[in-house]
Amino acid sequence: MNKLLLLILSLAMFTACGKKENSDTDFSKPGGNETTTAADPSSYDPNRGEGKFDKVDLGATLDQAMATEGEKIAGVKCTSCHKPTDEKLVGPGWKGVISRHQPEWIMNFITNPDPMITKDPKMQAALEICLVRMPNQGLNDTEARSVLEYMRKNDGVK
Repeated sequence: MNKLLLLILSLAMFTACGKKENSDTDFSKPGGNETTTAADPSSYDPNRGEGKFDKVDLGATLDQAMATEGEKIAGVKCTSCHKPTDEKLVGPGWKGVISRHQPEWIMNFITNPDPMITKDPKMQAALEICLVRMPNQGLNDTEARSVLEYMRKNDGVK
């Protein structure tokens, strides 16, 4: 019985590890099967990024409740890779992010990072340093806006 099981497992491993000639799957890209086409650099807006957010209205003062909620969300979804300081962990530190990027860019990146990593020259340079693509955390618009408000708080907005 043990020899039969060993034979079946060996055959399964041999078959699974075999080369497939016509495979389109590229596991070096997120999602495995996704194909990324070269983007027209002239159509990319480096101030707003790529996504649905054209204008994000920030209040003159910080929304404390939203910032508190954003800190909770960041604690679950973000801080395993990002520190609130300027120190790099897996990804870059968040200190000063509000002065480096427009709110539209941040919201578009938080909610859908893949196209921006593909098209944004700054993100491509950061990827060369960090070596890890930011995964899409599946934040909805309200959660992303709360994280943005937490970033503002982290950068000293009162």
